Amino acid sequence: MKVLDLDMDFFLTGPCPLAAPGERPDPSCAAPYSDEKVIDFLERQCGLSRSHPLPGAIFDTHDKALDFWRARMQEGLLSAPFDVVHVDTHSDLAFGPPGTDFVLRAVLSRRPDARPTIENYRVGRKLDEANYLLFALAFRWIRRLVYVRNPRSRQDVPGWILDGEGSILLRSDVSALMEKANGREPAIPFEVYDDYTVFCETGYDFVTMAQSPRYAPAAADRIMDLLRPYIREM
Repeated sequence: MKVLDLDMDFFLTGPCPLAAPGERPDPSCAAPYSDEKVIDFLERQCGLSRSHPLPGAIFDTHDKALDFWRARMQEGLLSAPFDVVHVDTHSDLAFGPPGTDFVLRAVLSRRPDARPTIENYRVGRKLDEANYLLFALAFRWIRRLVYVRNPRSRQDVPGWILDGEGSILLRSDVSALMEKANGREPAIPFEVYDDYTVFCETGYDFVTMAQSPRYAPAAADRIMDLLRPYIREM
């Protein structure tokens, strides 16, 4: 199965500095793409259709994708591991606090079926919209990850998660000690598109879209309305 995981800030002329909680970036930091450019990407490069909307969800912060995926798995509509095509200005793999040590040690030390305690990670301020994909990898939910970057995205994929053979591999001394109980952590095929214009992949089962208001000026909110006809919200 395959999920298209979009972030509104991808559809900007460049990245914006993170705004303070409750605020939006200054409009001068970046401009939203034209309606035609957004629709062309959704329809021609992702294969979405307004006449056949896909099930999905639209939410404010990107970490809520985890809640959506978990709910669909509980309903038997999504089976893990699944493919994720992540279209975003940020990789959401480790940026900012609390860093990666918590996932490598506290999460990987647990049995795989006991790892997705999402609410506890939020309460402990370990999980947020900038690292939720790292948690999803640690949960063993993702079989293959594709990252389609904004052309002006900064390099933010942590090198230590790459195995040098085109895959992501989470590992630590703790995970190595727990291999007898948990099995080896899987290698996840990983593709990065620095030039989104050469990306083309279709056949999605679900589509999600995050507004990420602290990363995009208010003028970009019209992009959410452009996407709505392609999604049958659950």
